This record gives sequence, structure tokens and C-alpha cells, in this order.
Amino acid sequence: MEDHKDHDGENHSSGMASRGVTRPMAEKEVKGHSHDDGDNGGMDRMKMLHMHHKQTLWVYWMLIILGAWLVISPFTFDYGKEIVQPSGGRDLWITDSMRVLVMKWSDIISGLLLMFFGWRSLTPNRPISLWIACFIGIWLNFAPVVFWAPNAYIYNNDTIVGVMVIALTILVPGMPNMITYMKMGSVVPPGWTYNPSSWPQRWIMIVLAFFGWIVSRYLGTFQLGYTDFAFDPFFGESTMKVLNSNMSHSLPISDGAFGALAYTFEFLMGWMGSPSRWRTMPWMVTFFGILVIPLGLVHIFLVISQPIFVGEWCTFCLLAAAIMLPMIPLEFDEVIAMGQHMVQAKRRGDNMWHVFWKGGESFEENEDKRSTELIDLPQKPMGVFKSSVWGVSVPWTLAVSTVLGLAAMFAPAIFGVEITTMAAHAFHLGGSLTVVISVICMGEIVRMGRYLNIILGLGLAVAPWLVNDSVIGLSITGTVLGLLIIALSFPRGIIKEKYGLWDKYVK
Repeated sequence: MEDHKDHDGENHSSGMASRGVTRPMAEKEVKGHSHDDGDNGGMDRMKMLHMHHKQTLWVYWMLIILGAWLVISPFTFDYGKEIVQPSGGRDLWITDSMRVLVMKWSDIISGLLLMFFGWRSLTPNRPISLWIACFIGIWLNFAPVVFWAPNAYIYNNDTIVGVMVIALTILVPGMPNMITYMKMGSVVPPGWTYNPSSWPQRWIMIVLAFFGWIVSRYLGTFQLGYTDFAFDPFFGESTMKVLNSNMSHSLPISDGAFGALAYTFEFLMGWMGSPSRWRTMPWMVTFFGILVIPLGLVHIFLVISQPIFVGEWCTFCLLAAAIMLPMIPLEFDEVIAMGQHMVQAKRRGDNMWHVFWKGGESFEENEDKRSTELIDLPQKPMGVFKSSVWGVSVPWTLAVSTVLGLAAMFAPAIFGVEITTMAAHAFHLGGSLTVVISVICMGEIVRMGRYLNIILGLGLAVAPWLVNDSVIGLSITGTVLGLLIIALSFPRGIIKEKYGLWDKYVK
């Protein structure tokens, strides 16, 4: 494919370094024409849309091919052969015959729809067709989890094809028709010292989500019945006991597979949008933030409650939670930057519905000259890593609080107190929550949340004395740990960056 050049002869292929996908030419062209007014500007954008569509035409043919693959899959592979049962003798809400029937027709109908809307997308300026195809890809990831895909082939086929469809509709070519309305402007939020949507900032989120997907998928395949054994390097058969517990079986679907589904979307959403998506795509940052922050916290809380409700620890469950935990402070800054943009737009009198879905006008012109380009990773790995963790600092107070929280988690075992006792529950819950709060508050933008450790420290100091199954050594240890955590919660610690309107809340 030939490289396109602007009026000055500049080659646009260099945009690949910062954009990371096949649409840099379109974005750069928009920037070049961002000051055009009236009909001429609209005509230029439509011309760019058609040019961009020609460059990505292969994408829409791939949708048709993937649709055909889905249609023929039930006729090529026997969906009703070697039906597996969920682990632990779990009762399903759907019969085996219905599992086969639903998945067969789901693939056939999804494939036919992909072929139809892929064909329609061969003609430019049909964003609705692309969005429908994208939601078909989302459905393909949901269906095997909701309907308990009867064998591993169906699960792998649907989830992999679904990911490819999502990537081909909104990641590789970019948001449908975004080129017709995207407003160029600031890359760094006003008043900020770095860009929270830069590729290095998102790169670390993408990597974490990928590893979280691997771990959760491993747990999910055991619950779905595709494997007969779940390995645990530290707690023996405890992982299988947790995955087959009443707590896990209380859900109508596999919680492990659902976790893999969530990580899939987090991984994909990490790729979405330009380095200024905090401004151009508030809706996407909002949904990504919901997926990472509140749902991530729920996931972490369910994991740390396992010794309380199940009486067992699960190594890979803890690993999945440990992967999710640093994603929360890493994502908070992008959500706050997006919120700042919405607040400033409201003060200016902009249409908030339009701003939320299309971004609106910028408030200044600037470039991100500080972040190390992701393309330089092989030559400058430390530069890219430092750029990826701006906004996160590790004060010694929070580092020590994290260590103290871990010590509290292990204290009952050290003193020989059973994991099922109330004293052990107090230490497990208080210690693990202290770790969670301390790590999250390493994000400078939410540093004020460290005061929650005061409550947790108070609980650790007092609770062991209020239960009958503690021992004197454990109670004294809880008091010492609790008082130390309380004392360490007052200093704010170092703040290295600036956050515009949010600076007044960084206390």
C-alpha cells in the first residue's frame, strides 16, 4: 500500500508510531483541516473518510469471511459431541440439549448477520452497520459463558472470533465515522504535567489485562468442565475447593469465565481511541473506568473474602486480584482528566450530550512532548516504563502500610490460629483491605483515600480483643500493627505531578 502525502509532500506513515493502528493518516489529515469552516470543511472530511475507507477495505472483507466461518462451524464440527459438565457437579439453569441448540443457532445467526453487515460496510459512511457488527463480536464473547458452551471448541471459537470482530470494527479502522466529527486540539489535559491517555500509560494497562485474562481463563475453563484439574502451587486442592464452593455456585454462570470476559474487554478497550481520548471519547473512558474501578474492586473484594466464606485460599484467584489492583490507580487519572474536560465544557455552555459522545472542542492547543514513544520500547525500555507510571508514586508510608497489611494477613497462620476462626477473619479482612487501600492510594490523584486505613487500623487494633478465639500474642500483634497503620495514614507523601482542576483535592 502506498504512503499518502500531504500538500507539502510530508509522508504520513510516521503517524504509525504514535497511533499504533492503520488510521494515522486519517487523524493527521483531520488535524491539518481542523480549522476549515463551512461546507468546504465538511467536504474535506468526507473525502478523508472515503480515502480512509479505501485503506481499510480489507477489514470489511474479513468480517464477511469470519461470518462465513461461523455459519459453517456447526456443520463442520459436531456441537453435540463430547458434551462436558461443569466442575463440582454443578446444576445448570439450562439443559444439555438446549446448550447445544442455542450455541449452534447463535453461531449460525451471528455469522449470517456478520456477512450481511460486513457487506454493507464495504460502502463507506455506514457506521451503524459497523457498530452492529461490533455488538455481534461482543455477543460472541458473552454467549459461551452465559449458555455454558458444551465443549471447549465452541468456547474457543466464539471468543477468538468475537475478539477479532471487535478489533476489526472499532480498533483497526478506528471508531466508525469519527473522522467526520473529531476535534483536534490538546493532547495533555489543561494544567496537567503529563497525558494520562498516552500509549505508554495504556500499554501497561493492556499488558496487565492480558495477563489477567490468561489467569482468569485458566480458572474459567476448569469451572466450565474443559479441564479436570486446577493446579495450585501453594494451597494444594484449595483452588478447586474455592472454584467449586457454594459461594461460586451461587452465580448462574462461571465466575472465572466471567472474569476472563471482563479482562477481554479491558484488554481491547486499552487499544481504543487516540492519545487524547480523555477529551475525544469521554463515553469510552467512562465505560473503561467502570470496568476497571468499581467492577475491579468488587472482583478484589470477592477474592479476599474467600477465606471468610469458603475457608480456603486460591493462589490463582489471588494472582488475578493482584493483577487487577494496580490497574485501579493507573486508570483513575484518565477518568479524572475526562471529568475535568466535561466540567470545563459545561462551564463553557456546551451541549453535554454531544460532548460525552463526541468530545467537543478543546480548550487549548498542545502536544505531548514528554512521553517516550512506544515505538522506542526496544531502545528505551526504562523511558517507556517511567512514562507508563506517571501519576503513581510510592511514599514510604504507603509502602510500609502495604507490608503491614500483608503481615496481618499471615499473622493468624504464624500464631497457629485456624483460618475459619473470627480472629483469623479479622486479620485476613483488615490486612487485605489495608493492602488494597495502600496500593490504590499510590495513585497521586486519589492519595486522600489513605485516610480509610485509619478505620482499618482501628479495626485491627481492637477486633482481636473482642473475639473469644484469639490468642494473646495475636491480639498484641493486631494492636501494634493497627496503631502503626493509623500513624502511617496521616502523612501525604510525595506528589510529583500536577492535575489541573483536581490539584485542590490532592491532599
